[in-house]
Amino acid sequence: MRIVVIGGSGHIGTFLVPRLVRAGHEVINISRGTRTAYADSPEWQQVRQVVADREREDGEGTFGDRVAGLNPDAVVDLVCFTLESAAALVARLRGGTGHLLHCGTLWRYGPSDKLPMSETTGTPPVGEYGIQKDRIARMLKEETASGGLVTTSLHPGHIVGPGWEPINPLGNLDPAVWYALSAGQPVRIPGIGVELMHHVHADDVAQAFERAIEHRDAAAGEDFNVVAPTALNVRGFARVAAGWFGQTASLESVTWETFRQGATPEHAEQSWEHLYRSHCLSIEKARALIDYAPRYEPEEAVLESVRWLIEHDRLKVARPLVV
Repeated sequence: MRIVVIGGSGHIGTFLVPRLVRAGHEVINISRGTRTAYADSPEWQQVRQVVADREREDGEGTFGDRVAGLNPDAVVDLVCFTLESAAALVARLRGGTGHLLHCGTLWRYGPSDKLPMSETTGTPPVGEYGIQKDRIARMLKEETASGGLVTTSLHPGHIVGPGWEPINPLGNLDPAVWYALSAGQPVRIPGIGVELMHHVHADDVAQAFERAIEHRDAAAGEDFNVVAPTALNVRGFARVAAGWFGQTASLESVTWETFRQGATPEHAEQSWEHLYRSHCLSIEKARALIDYAPRYEPEEAVLESVRWLIEHDRLKVARPLVV
């Protein structure tokens, strides 16, 4: 099968493209050509590289022609962020491509009401990113249901893996949190620390895309949550992370107002956006229909990211890992 991957040089593509090559597919990667995959693999030598500026070509109305001109049997779109861009690609591929797979996000759901969230019980999204991704997923379902292009959307959690800065136990990207946990220093957490975050390893996301391609008929017109088997809450995540450095987490519960006073506006907002949603997603649909079987628990996936950052001098910690 000839498979075109749009944005295959990113974190998901780093694992997906080699998977597809090993499965015997002919793979073409469309990217801006500004970076290589985060982890080297010999399979990349068999991949045809096509350099394209998707945003510019979308504006010119030519991107769909570029993709269709490669005569793909399936297209995996990892970097589509607006309904307009997704609809244009669907219109161009309709009738000529066998399967379009779109990468969405768990932020298609708003703050949780009932856990775990299934694909039908999630709350409406908040924020433009999640709203656009939800609109795309709904459009794709309608497209297939009406007899048009066969489509599938997959919605990962907080992606982690080599080269990726993971969302930390406070729901933000502040590297000082990792240092404090590694040093056994007190860490302020907003509230009592029961808010949830649902991570997923990039290779498990890649696995889900590969399984959806393999199980095309079962995946046709469907949307799937793609996350680790379990989710971590703030205090549990912090305790596990401190243990990686042989420490015991020292956690101080504070109000959101106090928390914001001690954090930068950027990190405080990141924490709020992640924690007030308190996401925990069900993967039962993906298990049943496309045989999705994630290898990584969330703490294992995050640890791999942290280890990579430390080994590449991208993260300063007080003590070495003991795991």
